[in-house]
Amino acid sequence: MLQRGFGILGVWALGSWLLAVDAVGQTAPVNGPELAGVWKGPLAIPGGSLPIQITIIRPGANKLLATLDLSAKRLNRIPASVTFRGDSVVFFSAASDCRFVCLPTPDGQELRGTWAQPGLRVPLRLSRVVGEAPATFAASKPALAATTYHTEQVKITSQPGDVQLAGSLSIPDGVGPFPAVLLLSDMGRHDRDARVGNYRFFGDMSQVLARQGIAVLRLDDRGVGQSSGDASLATSADLLRDAQAALTFLRVRPNIDPARTGLIGHGEGGNIALLAAARPVPPSYVITLAASGLPGMDLLASQPEPEASPADTARAGAARRQAWAEVLDKAAKLRTSGSNAAQVETYITQQRLKFKNEERKQQAATLKFRRNMLEIVRQTANNDQAQAIVVNMLRQRYPNQDPAIARTRATELTTPWSRDYLRFDPQAALAEVQCPVLLLNGTDDPEVNAVANLSALEKGLKTNKQVVARRLSSVNHWFQKPAAEMLPNANANVDPVISGVMLEAVRDWVLQQTEVQ
Repeated sequence: MLQRGFGILGVWALGSWLLAVDAVGQTAPVNGPELAGVWKGPLAIPGGSLPIQITIIRPGANKLLATLDLSAKRLNRIPASVTFRGDSVVFFSAASDCRFVCLPTPDGQELRGTWAQPGLRVPLRLSRVVGEAPATFAASKPALAATTYHTEQVKITSQPGDVQLAGSLSIPDGVGPFPAVLLLSDMGRHDRDARVGNYRFFGDMSQVLARQGIAVLRLDDRGVGQSSGDASLATSADLLRDAQAALTFLRVRPNIDPARTGLIGHGEGGNIALLAAARPVPPSYVITLAASGLPGMDLLASQPEPEASPADTARAGAARRQAWAEVLDKAAKLRTSGSNAAQVETYITQQRLKFKNEERKQQAATLKFRRNMLEIVRQTANNDQAQAIVVNMLRQRYPNQDPAIARTRATELTTPWSRDYLRFDPQAALAEVQCPVLLLNGTDDPEVNAVANLSALEKGLKTNKQVVARRLSSVNHWFQKPAAEMLPNANANVDPVISGVMLEAVRDWVLQQTEVQ
């Protein structure tokens, strides 16, 4: 049931948890070539190649285990099963959705075959590394066998208003009862998979957790997919009631353990999860992904506005390039006029600092403009008046902007949700949260600054002795793996892939909180 978007770069971080096993009872041929050892070779990718290594050990007479390594991408010890189809050997990683089907050469020194993963199918030849013995697969954590799961389509009623929330419940196969989590989405309109293009944030997270024995419920937002209602009319109180209704739904299921049921929220969903944790009958635990610790006004002010037309953006970029070209031209003239290298470098450094200072001033002015605009919306109760003021402000600041963009933005800022969020203070209820909480934010998140927001959340939760906060390096707002650590597909593009570091942190935390004593 693995979906598009994983590839070898998907959930590789689960490597220390997944035990590679041979399928349907197949065993290594008694008279076949000895495969145990270290195998290396170049994996062809668009624009070049990467060194790949497969390490195989034989823990028993008829048992083989393997791991994959792509050191150039910092991907190590990805677990793989080893099975046999006639004379062919099949290496398969369920965690990373990649497969290598090959034939050993008669002398047993090469594996020749085809490497396949989503978006890439290429020949691959690996050579045995003579004299290099495979290390054992000792893991820092106890290995856990991946399980199978099934998915049910569900409907939940949220009151008041009989709002019907449609979703998918992924449940591990077996009798249970299982620990469970409810996924809560960020601000905006999202389907149950939290889909952005081909990236399925919640969909991918659900299958990873379900394969590790955790039931996962994810829902279409109000007015999205098969859910009724209107997200733009919903306040944080409405979203909180939706979360509580879904949590109750999980807890009364016979195959779900109500004492091991928690909330995982992304962005605003993380703040809703914390609100739920401050109420009577809280979740067993909370995990927040890019939750805000700052007031709603501050967070919305930091969100980018649709500033200009594509033509204006192109002209602005051309102007910046032209200005820098003039700097370099003057530097060249300084050299020809007798200036030494140190003098020329000093000039270039001064100009670079000047450019950066100007950029900071522009960013500060933009932030001030947004705050002023949002403050006017907050203080102007009449929607027509507030929208007229917002449209006028946007037109004055961005004279070449499409008027329709300004009108749409003005309408968005005066919805019940926007007005409610402008008054939202995440600190208000944090002192009441006493369940275990894991706070995760990415250092490359341009929407929710990790340092400022984690610091604010930790301060608000200071009376809770069960809080862990982590800043995940090079991870963005959507918790995607850094592009530098991913393989391009056949078109030389890099599809977004969910962060293995985040999945590992979530998986560890859920295991710790749901461990049966």
